[in-house]
Amino acid sequence: MYSKEENQKLKHEFWVEFAQKYPRKWLLYDTKIKDFSFKFYVENTKAQVHIDIEMRNNELRLQYFEKLVALKNILEEEFIKDLVFEKNHTLENGKTISRIWVEKLNVSVSNRKYWDEIFDFFNEKMNAIEIFYLEYDDFIKDVEK
Repeated sequence: MYSKEENQKLKHEFWVEFAQKYPRKWLLYDTKIKDFSFKFYVENTKAQVHIDIEMRNNELRLQYFEKLVALKNILEEEFIKDLVFEKNHTLENGKTISRIWVEKLNVSVSNRKYWDEIFDFFNEKMNAIEIFYLEYDDFIKDVEK
């Protein structure tokens, strides 16, 4: 087991190495929709790529989620298979968001032997999400505010 400091250092090295392997600017928070973002997540059992819809206004959050549900077949057939659509996902802090995600199990940020596998997973899935979003952003953004 690693100490908290060793864990932080290892995670820092992980992200630096990822940025070196895939040196590009990711869309992530720059979707032009407030509280609608793409995220990388990694821990000691899995890696995930998320689309997080975090508006405080529940009605607005659900409208954006339903837009993505309407595009689900296209998203899964042309971009990413095995997505999980979660209308009401509760974060550790108790906040409810909508989340669409894909994951790779049996990998660990704490074991360097998995890093390339995680990096490739992140690159492939996030790239697909960004291409999808850039193609359908006008439709997704068209909600009643």
